[in-house]
Amino acid sequence: MSLADVQITLAQHAVVARVTGEVDMSNAEEMGATVIGATPTDAQGVVLDLSDVDYMDSAGIYVIYGMRSSLQARGQALILVIPPRSPVHDALRLSGAEHPGEVTEAVEDALRAFDRVDPPSP
Repeated sequence: MSLADVQITLAQHAVVARVTGEVDMSNAEEMGATVIGATPTDAQGVVLDLSDVDYMDSAGIYVIYGMRSSLQARGQALILVIPPRSPVHDALRLSGAEHPGEVTEAVEDALRAFDRVDPPSP
């Protein structure tokens, strides 16, 4: 297995960050900083696609909490994409990193959630 790779794409209302590989203490902070750094302030938030993550340790879970906090401070949201078949599904669920309404099984579902949200007024 390989260390995590992050691919960032911009959608209409959100940044989509697709993570593949392994997220552990050697790369978790860098992953979070890459995603937050690539998120424009006018985006409604981030879709963090963890569908192809093979392994995530507690450092990765900690970074997800930090990303959520950083985005919330900017008035943005974090939606996790975690299919039930994902190897990290149970770890994220048991750690409490999955918040109701902030987890979907597909990127398209997460983007539709952002489409339904009115942008914050200036």
